[in-house]
Amino acid sequence: MALSSGTPTALSGRLVTGEGIIDDGILRWNGSRITEAGPARGGAPAEQLPEGYLVLPGLIDLHCHGADGGDFTSGSDADIAGAAAHLHRSGSTTLLASTCAAPLEDLEAAFGRLAVAAEAGLIAGIHAEGPFLSSTRNGAHDPAFLIAPTQEDVSRLVAAGGGHLVSMTYAPELPGSDVLVFELVMHGVIPSIGHTDATTEETSAALDLINEELAATGFAGFSGRPTATHLFNAMPAIHHRSPGPVPLLLQRARAGELAVELVADNVHLHPETVRMAFTIAGSENICLVSDSTAAAGRPSGTYRLGGASITVLDGAAVLTASGALAGGAGSLLDVVRGAVEAGVDVVDAVRAATAVPAAVLGLGDEVGSLHPGLRADAVVVSPALELKGVLRDGVWIRPLEG
Repeated sequence: MALSSGTPTALSGRLVTGEGIIDDGILRWNGSRITEAGPARGGAPAEQLPEGYLVLPGLIDLHCHGADGGDFTSGSDADIAGAAAHLHRSGSTTLLASTCAAPLEDLEAAFGRLAVAAEAGLIAGIHAEGPFLSSTRNGAHDPAFLIAPTQEDVSRLVAAGGGHLVSMTYAPELPGSDVLVFELVMHGVIPSIGHTDATTEETSAALDLINEELAATGFAGFSGRPTATHLFNAMPAIHHRSPGPVPLLLQRARAGELAVELVADNVHLHPETVRMAFTIAGSENICLVSDSTAAAGRPSGTYRLGGASITVLDGAAVLTASGALAGGAGSLLDVVRGAVEAGVDVVDAVRAATAVPAAVLGLGDEVGSLHPGLRADAVVVSPALELKGVLRDGVWIRPLEG
């Protein structure tokens, strides 16, 4: 499609909103802000999109470890910038940079580099996946670097983030986890339950504690509810006499007490599992995430995930040494497409990749929907949800194409 206006500042087509799809819609922006979003009512000309194309809000990824060869834990400043830029161009206009388990001094150094990226606006903050994880449910994390939390160690990591540590995954059954929750909530960091071998009872007690602490502190700036890291993955499977954390997390998500992450990429989860989670928890309580690695956007081959070597074959990233699943090899838009292919309504899938994570971050008045006054972030896709253009902060970082 040739652009009739060069670099359009208005689009006419189908808009995906939190309430549904506006078939004859218009999105208009001036500089970095949306000025009009809704049914077309005439006015100045707008770029007419091809039939069936959709305009989505910019996607928001709460869990990604890198892309385009760059790893957020072990990479240089240039690696981090390159990975973030690739993810932006892939449609994730807002993202947290996730780190994996590593020696504390290495994590402190990584947090320092990522804090610089946050201050430059490349990322919205840091998500620490570990090192306070279960060695039984370590997934791709090196068990040699997994430790029980202490106030001193948690404080070290919070300080290293320089105010940019936004969330931390932890296993609530570990000794010292209560201290971790107190320390995180005190500093405005979102506790995320994951990589855990916890029982139902331990998970319930952990959620009670988190929500009590959130209510007591007011948790200024964020949604006031925790998350669960890539639900189902790195957790006990559901058993009828030992259900583990998953059913409880789904039910309490349904009640609005937390938001659960899903990696709906047809590798981490079966489509029926994805449908079940959306049916039980509701799209307003789900955050789709990519869990992307340095392999995202690159061909099959060998890459880094922290200090580990990972190999990508047939779209799956695994540890080179053991073959264990090791994060994602695609983008958040790929995950949205996977959820829709699994039978999730497109509006629900988009909500779980935009408005819900925006609310978790406390950024609902800045990003996550197509609404006047919000940042001009948008993703244009074909009817098959193939990427056709990315607008970030009012700038076309991936030019519109037909």
